[in-house]
Amino acid sequence: MSTLNFALVGCGGITLQNHLPGLALCPEVRVTALCDADAATLERARQQTGATILSNDFEQIVTRDDVHAVIIATPNHTHVPVALAALRAGKHVLCEKPLALNVADARRLVDAAEAAGVRHMTAYTYRFVPAMRYLSHLIAQGDLGQPYHYRSCRLQDWGTRNLGWRQVKQFAGTGELGDMLSHRIDFAHHLVGPMRRLVANVKTLTPVRDGKPNDTDDWVAILAEFKNDATGVLESSKLASGRNESWRSLDYVEINGSEATFEFTTGRWDSLQHGRRGGPGLQTLSVPREFWTWPGSPRDPGVGDPLVSFRYDQAFEFVDAIRQQRPCAVTFADGVRSQEVMDAAIESAAQGKWIDLSGA
Repeated sequence: MSTLNFALVGCGGITLQNHLPGLALCPEVRVTALCDADAATLERARQQTGATILSNDFEQIVTRDDVHAVIIATPNHTHVPVALAALRAGKHVLCEKPLALNVADARRLVDAAEAAGVRHMTAYTYRFVPAMRYLSHLIAQGDLGQPYHYRSCRLQDWGTRNLGWRQVKQFAGTGELGDMLSHRIDFAHHLVGPMRRLVANVKTLTPVRDGKPNDTDDWVAILAEFKNDATGVLESSKLASGRNESWRSLDYVEINGSEATFEFTTGRWDSLQHGRRGGPGLQTLSVPREFWTWPGSPRDPGVGDPLVSFRYDQAFEFVDAIRQQRPCAVTFADGVRSQEVMDAAIESAAQGKWIDLSGA
């Protein structure tokens, strides 16, 4: 096919901020169909895209013959039914994380995608940060040596404002665990490998947000052991007062190995901190320009805010994988691996004990 027709299911902030600008950079790509339960949100997306096919029924959208690919950016509890409908209709699917509310349902999506023979992608957007890409490259070529320790810390100040469906467990599944720590779990898998076992805790410190009940976690921590014997410490919070939000807040990863240490911070998209064994301490390591954009991406890294625009490369990778008929760089299988850890973390917090992941 020369032109790829996309349907967007869920037309809120993430779609307008991340997915639409990315698709706009891709040649011979057209947004033809939109779906959202909210009429005002749907109209705003229509004005921005010019799409003429609109519906509040996802089945009518994802099964259309003139739709080739679907991006899902809806509340978490709807990911599985929307994705299954799209996959059974033979559509390529990019789905926001977490894929599902539990690992069994996430695995259903992998099975359906593989059976359909289509491209599938989990939206772990931070994989596309230039500094993260360069860090992955350095570790893959052996600069770290044997991994010893992985730690990540994501601290934001969301206060007690109303988070809508994100503070309702029935719709979100989890709070900070699935919202923010899932990305850092994916970092751990990407950079270090699978986990062997973990112990975790979660806290809901704001049972009421702006007058509305909240039954999701706003703080989570995981202590992990990896299958390669490395250790892991992961923490994430919405209640780190004064830490600000988004890329203005702390998003930190450090990996210590037998040969070196690397530190990655999302806010420093074009550099890492790096130190060699026995050296004087961490020094700034610039990210080479060839890592500033995803391979083949038409995005100009000098245009716009680089702490936002790296996200657009995700859409390009999805489109390119469709055209090249190859697996996406981040697949549903990556979403399943993170969901296995999240399910284990919830089980650990409930039972107060270590959970074995060796069968995952």
